[in-house]
Amino acid sequence: MSQIDRNRLRRLLANEEERFAAAHPKSKALAERARKSLLAGVPMNWMVRWAGRFPVFVTEGKGAHFRCVDGHDYIDFCLGDTGSMTGHAPEAAVEAIARRAAQGITFMLPTEDALWVGEELQRRFGLAYWQMALTATDANRFALRLARAVTRRPKILVFNWCYHGTVDESFITLENGLARPRPGNTGPQVDPTLTTKVVEWNDLPALEAALAPGDVAAVLAEPALTNIGIVHPAPGFHEALREVTRRTGTLLIIDETHTICAGPGGYTRAHGLQPDMLTLGKPIAGGVPAAVYGLTEELAQRIQALSDYATSDTGGIGGTLAGNALSLAAMRATLEKVLTEQAYRRTIGLADRFTAGVEGAIFEFGLPWHVTQLGCRAEYWFCPNRPRNGGEAAAAVDLELERYMHLAALNRGILMTPFHNMALIAPQTAEADIDRHTEVFRETVAPLLGRA
Repeated sequence: MSQIDRNRLRRLLANEEERFAAAHPKSKALAERARKSLLAGVPMNWMVRWAGRFPVFVTEGKGAHFRCVDGHDYIDFCLGDTGSMTGHAPEAAVEAIARRAAQGITFMLPTEDALWVGEELQRRFGLAYWQMALTATDANRFALRLARAVTRRPKILVFNWCYHGTVDESFITLENGLARPRPGNTGPQVDPTLTTKVVEWNDLPALEAALAPGDVAAVLAEPALTNIGIVHPAPGFHEALREVTRRTGTLLIIDETHTICAGPGGYTRAHGLQPDMLTLGKPIAGGVPAAVYGLTEELAQRIQALSDYATSDTGGIGGTLAGNALSLAAMRATLEKVLTEQAYRRTIGLADRFTAGVEGAIFEFGLPWHVTQLGCRAEYWFCPNRPRNGGEAAAAVDLELERYMHLAALNRGILMTPFHNMALIAPQTAEADIDRHTEVFRETVAPLLGRA
């Protein structure tokens, strides 16, 4: 198999950095100005994780493309790291947002859109009752609070290198088999090892051992790992996960925030999962901040039995802007007219085309790499074997190579997700966009092997 010359890689990366700076003078000037008023020069700290020395400043986006202040057009395979999976400015959502904004944005009172959204979520995911939040992080936080309240148990369990937004308790990892705070965990309120158990994905014996003491309120799980690359469940894993959680009296919370790429009802509906709670955020309101969490009938009854009218506003669940009229109008339009069965058939087919194109180039160049796909999400890895868990996936990360591949793609008009090599397909993505990526992927890889 072909091997990458690291010295050549560093030279190529330096060339791409020079090309990027030369092509983006307006973004560079804005970035320099931003450093005088914004911490690290960005409005949100994750925005420093782009391959260039400064971020591209956006002017507008439509469908699967956006433009920057320097006038360049980009095919967007990042799509706001799932937040814009609907494509940018989907017409149905834009019309509903504009109409609702003109009629009032938030009242701390329900609108009829709330009923439609609740009924549609019942239909898609099969859970009986729903509540609204502004982010998936909040939905997960609220779900965990409710789990502790009804089980009267102190701990939760997550899987190594999971993704649940900025839930404090999930920033935990395994090092040499021992739990410890995840690298980069900024100022945790408490050591997460005091609140959380962590085991490797697909490790049933470890899961059994962790749940056996009966002190875990809930397992919070993505149906497949997504933020350390896509790591699928082993055959039978979900069935075993559900069986052991039921047997030990542990609630199962499924976080569909990234795996909504699997279909209109997420991985849950596509694979017949039966969670006690389900959380979802990011794309469901066409880019407007919104999230939801659902509950089974049985769990809802347990929660209602604990409810107190006098303290309903001080329990640490909810928020003044949660369930606002604008978010619900955007959710209704997005679920009804954008994230449809027809849209998923198209986007998943295009993801198949993306995967086939990258796999063809990998085979052509004899590289020890592979591609993993989940619905309309696909991701390439710089290792020969598919990781079975988060630990193996983290060990396979190659930041230098990723940075080169991302920046070379950006310089050729393609934006990939900055945190990994993920491509997400929007309903408006064209076959030509997919084929352009395959062309750019080949063009980027060839010089790594001295074949340019």
